[in-house]
Amino acid sequence: MDYTRQTGYSDPRHHRARLAALPDDPAGIATVVRGLVSHYRASGIDFPPHRLAEIDSRWVDRLLDADASRFTAPLDEPRPAEQRIVGCCRDFALLTVSALRAKGVPARSRVGFADYLEPDYHADHVVTEYHDGTRWIALDSQMDPADDHGVDVTDLPLGPGGLRTAAQSWAACRREGDDPETYGVGRGHPFRGLPVVGKYVLTELAHRQGDELLLWDFWGCPAGLAADLAGRTLAEAWSELPPWRPGEIALIDEIADLLLAADSGDRAAESKLAARYAEDPRLRPGATVTCHSPAGRSLEVDLRRRAATTA
Repeated sequence: MDYTRQTGYSDPRHHRARLAALPDDPAGIATVVRGLVSHYRASGIDFPPHRLAEIDSRWVDRLLDADASRFTAPLDEPRPAEQRIVGCCRDFALLTVSALRAKGVPARSRVGFADYLEPDYHADHVVTEYHDGTRWIALDSQMDPADDHGVDVTDLPLGPGGLRTAAQSWAACRREGDDPETYGVGRGHPFRGLPVVGKYVLTELAHRQGDELLLWDFWGCPAGLAADLAGRTLAEAWSELPPWRPGEIALIDEIADLLLAADSGDRAAESKLAARYAEDPRLRPGATVTCHSPAGRSLEVDLRRRAATTA
């Protein structure tokens, strides 16, 4: 895959000129993005419902539309925290990816669980990864490098201590004795455990293939999630999810192994991932996804028409 090309999610569309005016260096771009987005939870700001709905903007051009509805200033002028785009880690990452691709830099988003956000806990997270001409470098544009995170967020390890990719996390839980209950949205949060880790393996694959979906999107993936969530809010259904079924576990095992091999430089594994994604409807979104939003609503989203209706 050509990671210098915008995807349907990262394409800034009518905001291309605004991104073109950003700094050329990844650290400078990350600084700008931090001044544009406030995390819907971590910011500690109690956003009203109409603002909280921005977390489902999904496409970069719509994220930037939200900014443009309040500001005419260039993107590199920091906004007051209460007036920034309401987003999550995925939005920090994808805006950074979009800006890097606009500069011709290969970039992609990486999905997994961070070891540096909460002590002794693996919190779900998305970061940017870009290629500097020599190697891939992971960058957490949500976190200010001036703060002490116990890790260099401008050159983040993909593994223990940094961001454990979803595939690494699945392998650790399945084969290395890690407790799945220590993986999730946050300590004490109900959205945790092996169903979350497995779901994120599928999300990691989708992002790698250019479908940078929301973390709370569900599509034609294993029935243990997709079927049991149909017509229900995520909060209603999550605690009642059945264990992964044997065929589903085998599928996630396969995809996780291919992701790990591809990260190690195995080009055959990279090609097989693309082929599996193209041929297996359980792995890729179709025309629609179901969005179980933290804003407290469930939506059926038509990805082609870029329109949503209440589920």
